[in-house]
Amino acid sequence: MRLTGSVVLVTGASSGIGAALVRRLTRAGSHVLAVGRDPDRLDRIATETGAIPLLADLSRPDAAGQLAARAMERYGRVDVLVNNAGVGWAGPFGTMPAERAEEVLAVNLRAPVELTRALLPGMCDRGGHLVFVGSIAGRLGVAEEAVYAASKAGLDTFARSLRLESACRRVGVTVVVPGVVQTAFFERRGRPYHRDRPRAIPPDRVAAAVADAIVRNQAEVYLPAWLRVPVAVQGLLPAVYRRLASRFG
Repeated sequence: MRLTGSVVLVTGASSGIGAALVRRLTRAGSHVLAVGRDPDRLDRIATETGAIPLLADLSRPDAAGQLAARAMERYGRVDVLVNNAGVGWAGPFGTMPAERAEEVLAVNLRAPVELTRALLPGMCDRGGHLVFVGSIAGRLGVAEEAVYAASKAGLDTFARSLRLESACRRVGVTVVVPGVVQTAFFERRGRPYHRDRPRAIPPDRVAAAVADAIVRNQAEVYLPAWLRVPVAVQGLLPAVYRRLASRFG
């Protein structure tokens, strides 16, 4: 997939990984539709990069379909869809407000499914690429982030299942599995990240990996790469993994 001249829709584009990806893609010559729900931050990234800002709240049931329609009105096509928007919540599951659980599931899972459903048929005709920004939490499970981990696990399985379908062989599918990234995500979820290990990586590093994965049609990308190790241990030696997880968190 060529980035130059491609129309790329990036959700969660007003900060963090999304903003870094908008910067990288516009530098590569892509026509970027930057989607976010913070109008001030979205306008700043659009002014900085020349991307087209699209304000949308993906927690709303009808937001994904409307967003797809607006993207098609602007360019008539979307070549690459980056499902990056995500929200979290940290704390014991029994204390999680119902409305927060609904928001996490809506933004992290329902919206990507609906947005993909709206844009995939055109990609099947022309060729294209789908990117799903997951989380190591979705591969392993994380204590006191049960709904967030479940939403990312669902997104992960959805993406891997799409890759197996034979109807759209011209559409590449990439799952990105980051660990801790230096963004405001942790503060917004209600619990800042204070651990020394694993060390947080900059969002620019994730953006570079995503852009490279699109060009090279990579099926999955772990960031950092060593995150494959605990996933392998969990798969091969689940009892050992559970003991290690209970001890080290």
